[in-house]
Amino acid sequence: MNIKPLADRVLVLPAPAEEKIGGIIIPDTAKEKPLHGTIVAAGNGTKDEEMILKEGDEVLYGKYSGTELEFEGTKYLMMRQSDVLAVIEK
Repeated sequence: MNIKPLADRVLVLPAPAEEKIGGIIIPDTAKEKPLHGTIVAAGNGTKDEEMILKEGDEVLYGKYSGTELEFEGTKYLMMRQSDVLAVIEK
C-alpha cells in the first residue's frame, strides 16, 4: 500500500454493496452504501489520542463518514479514528 494515513486517520476498504436481493438484481444507482469495511492502513495517532485501530480490523462506520478517494482503480474511505463506531470481532 502506497498510502500512509497521518495522525489519527485510517484508510478503509468498504465492503462491496449487495448486488442481489432474493433474485432481484439491484442497479448501481439504487444500491445502499455499505456501512462496514476493512482497515488497510492506519496512522500513528496523536499525542492526545492513541491509535487503537490496526490494519486488518473490520469496522462499522456512519453513513456519511469519511472522504471517498480512488487509488489505482480501487475506492477507499479516509476517516478519523473517532468516525469509526465499532470493531467487528470474529
